Amino acid sequence: QFEVSLVRDIRDREFKIFSDAGRVMRPVFTVHQEDDYENNITKGQLVLTKDHVNRLAQEQAEPPANPADKFGWDGLIREGAVEYLDAEEEETAMICMTPEDLELYREQKNDEATLTEEEKRAKQEAEKR
Repeated sequence: QFEVSLVRDIRDREFKIFSDAGRVMRPVFTVHQEDDYENNITKGQLVLTKDHVNRLAQEQAEPPANPADKFGWDGLIREGAVEYLDAEEEETAMICMTPEDLELYREQKNDEATLTEEEKRAKQEAEKR
């Protein structure tokens, strides 16, 4: 189910497809890539929610009678809260190591969004020096 890896390498202008066995893959939490005002979702917010965590805790305390009803790890993957990346994909992915890093990234993006064009030019000039 996670055997194929697709990587777009912009530097080398290549699209790489890996399907070899034994590749090291690790799970990572995902974040929303765009705003969804209908569902009160902000870009950069973790897909994993308290509902997911509560559901997992409930299952741990009271396992479902029917194994097919189990949410578990596979449920997190199905709902897109977790995905697997291999070493090649990690090279081109933006990965935050802590929730604080994600919050810092969000704050920086918000600051950039509120800058006027003149402030953006001044910031770029300062970075060149």
